[in-house]
Amino acid sequence: MATESAAADGLPEGLAEPPEVAREIFGEGFAAAKRYAELLATAGVQRGLIGPREVPRLWDRHVLNCAVLSELLPAGATLCDVGSGAGLPGIPVALARPDVSVTLLEPLLRRTTFLEEVVRELGLENVTVLRGRAEEMVGKISVEIVTARAVAPLDRLAGWGLPLLRPYGQMLALKGDTAEQELIDSRSALARLGAVECAVIPVGEGTLGASTRVVQVKVGESPGGVKAATRRAKAARAGRASGRPAEPRGAGRRRR
Repeated sequence: MATESAAADGLPEGLAEPPEVAREIFGEGFAAAKRYAELLATAGVQRGLIGPREVPRLWDRHVLNCAVLSELLPAGATLCDVGSGAGLPGIPVALARPDVSVTLLEPLLRRTTFLEEVVRELGLENVTVLRGRAEEMVGKISVEIVTARAVAPLDRLAGWGLPLLRPYGQMLALKGDTAEQELIDSRSALARLGAVECAVIPVGEGTLGASTRVVQVKVGESPGGVKAATRRAKAARAGRASGRPAEPRGAGRRRR
């Protein structure tokens, strides 16, 4: 049986061997991706970040499902993964695309502690862990891409994520089978938040057994709308008054 074979190879109980396609997706980052899956299957389960029933399908449903999001990223992009949790999709994206600068934004201490341990063990120099809520980071984080997975309904997620974007940036939300309906239900809210173009894009076609469905929301000159612009201006004034500029990429570690 697959589980017995994995156990014999020293893998955590229930974790399958990585499929061959993982080598293609992660390239030189394959060994680190394999170790990440092992950490999710052990410490991730023990700390309540991953359900034990998810271990047998970690590769297909979680790690690879997130990694193929990298197909949509331009070279050298800056990215913030909102509500990163166990690091999905941020860590698989960072492993697949070492040219992308990734900030893992997560409000809970136990999760940021896990993320920092993972980043340190995997040696991910292109990843920063930041503790906080997205709404607290307007004017402090400014990135080209915002990602999220299983965080909130699309309209609420956009209210948190779009204000963190630079002008003409985009949010990529992994939404699965609900993608089309959530987009229909949220169009008016997205427009108020500065969205100028929205679409559902399948990624991983021809690579994975089932493609990942992503809601892509592109913004114009005012990401997040008027309120976000006001908050950014206020943060900029506060930064000038204190003699230090606002942090443009979420640089820094978690705050206790």
